[in-house]
This record gives sequence, C-alpha cells and structure tokens, in this order.
Amino acid sequence: MTAISSTGITLKSRPVGEPQASDFGTEVSEAGAPAAGQIQVKNSWMSVDPYMRGRMYDRESYVPPFQIGEVLTGGAVGRVTATNHPDYAVGDLVQSMAGWREAWTAPPEAVMAVKLPGNTGLPDSAFLGIAGMPGLTAYAGILRVAELKEGDTVFVSGAAGAVGSAVVQIAKIKGCTVIGSAGGAEKCAFVKELGADECIDYRAAGDYEGLLAALRAAAPKGIDVYFDNVGGDHFQAAIEVARPMARMAICGMISQYNDTEPRPGPNNVIQIVGKQLQIRGFIVSTHADMQPAFLADMSQWIASGKMKFEETVMEGVENAPAAFMGLFSGQNKGKMLVKL
Repeated sequence: MTAISSTGITLKSRPVGEPQASDFGTEVSEAGAPAAGQIQVKNSWMSVDPYMRGRMYDRESYVPPFQIGEVLTGGAVGRVTATNHPDYAVGDLVQSMAGWREAWTAPPEAVMAVKLPGNTGLPDSAFLGIAGMPGLTAYAGILRVAELKEGDTVFVSGAAGAVGSAVVQIAKIKGCTVIGSAGGAEKCAFVKELGADECIDYRAAGDYEGLLAALRAAAPKGIDVYFDNVGGDHFQAAIEVARPMARMAICGMISQYNDTEPRPGPNNVIQIVGKQLQIRGFIVSTHADMQPAFLADMSQWIASGKMKFEETVMEGVENAPAAFMGLFSGQNKGKMLVKL
C-alpha cells in the first residue's frame, strides 16, 4: 500500500459579497497508506453546493464554518484504492464529505463515508445529485415539509437547478400542476422538458412587478405550494399569489447568499396571518429517516423514465472554485459537479 499525491482547494480568505478566485488556494499533500481502521480513497467526482457559501462566513450555523487555510470539505464519491478496514475492499464505491481534494485516507466515520451499492445502474456521479443529497432534499421538502397533495398547484423557484429540477418532476409524478422559474429561455425550455406546465423566465420578467405578473398569469387561481430555492422577490411573489392555507417549503435563498447588508424582508408578510400560510424552513439532514423510501422511489422513477436528470460538469480539482462560483451566476443546468 502506497501514498497518493492529492491536490486540495483551500479557503484563502473569507469572501465579501460574491466569491472570487482570489478567495481560494491550493495545497498538495499525501493520502497515506491506511492505518488500522482506515481506508484510502481516490475521489472521482466532487460536488459544489450553494450551502457551502454559508460556511465561508465566520459565524455560527447548523454546520461549522470553513477555516482559513484548510482544505474545504463537501460531498464526493470515489473508489477505495487501499484498505485496512474489515468492511471495505479495494474497488468499493464510497460517498464521503471529503471533497475538494483528489484523494484521502481516514477512518470512514471521520469523513461521514458510506459504501454505496454497486448494482443500481446509475452513474457514480448520480449519488451526488439526483440519488444523493439534492435528490433527498427535493423529496423530503416537497413531500413531507410542503405536505404535497394530488391536484396542488406548485410553484418552484430555481427550477432548473439540482434540487428544483427534482421537485418539478416529483410534483408532476404526484399529479400536480407545476410552475417553475428559471433564468433564461434555454433553462425554461429545460424545465418544460421535465414536465412543468409553465416556466417563468425571471430574467425576461425584469423586476418584481414583472415576476408577479408572470406568476399571476401562470397561476390565475393561486398556488397551493411554494418550494423556495431563491428567496427575495420570488418569496414575496409567492406570498402574494398564495391561496389560503398554502404551504411553503423554504429550502434556500441563493439570491441573498452574497448580500453584504441585510436585505429588507417581503413587504407583504401580513398576508401570512390572513391566508393562514404554513412556512417552514428545513435542513435535509433532519429528514435522513426518509433515505430508504427516497432511494426506493427514485430508483423506480429513474428506471421507468419518469425522472430525468442533468449534470453540468467541470473537469479537474483546480476548476472547483470556478464551478462553485458558477452556481451564483446560473451557469449550471441540473447538478453542478467537478470530475476529478
């Protein structure tokens, strides 16, 4: 068993506003031969996700902040290249939180590593997207948090992204009318291909009034469910168009992640009372108990052609910062990944 050279991406400085290339650095280290209870893994894919922006602030949150000078962490899949652990063999496919690097050696539990099944028929990369954390986020958020019901009219912001695109399809599978929102004609065409009944091009809408007018036209009788990935004007428009007793699953607010000053809140929050709206923020890890049902349903939906997924891929660990920054300018269609 030998060591493997590994290039990793470090946080060089805490971003102010939108992350810049200068906020990231590189570090070359070795993934050593595994000691007792350890495995050595060569990563083949790594994920970049919007939540990682929050970890770049030095503040308390539901996950600890990234530290300056340390290699970043995130979802990754790879193959075991050497093992000193009874439950892992060379060649096993492993998912871990040891991303942003080419290889690693550690006890599996130290990096939240789990051995993945080898007979799913899915590409390895899918376990970072449709069959991984983003897929489970969509599944738990729309079915449990938003309490989806057949016949609901559902509005999904960020509908061309990894989570939003899965939400669109789950809602259609469950017999709902679905309105998506995405930036640009190409992305809206993609959302329609996924089965959405309508897709609002928020860039063409121009401003809040344009977005609101487009949403009212798409949902003249109002919406029963809102799945929020964007926040800001989308959240305010959803409150405005919500029917009484509507449910809102607040997954993320990517339009606000790079704000340097607190943004004024929606000016129509008083409607939450009169309409008796249910608005729930959620973190996917809270709903880990849904994993078995999620994998069973998702595998069936993919196999039957009911669930499609798209990946935007950049190659090489050195391009991980560019992939991450691309999330905030809408460069991804579906899941943004880095192939190592």
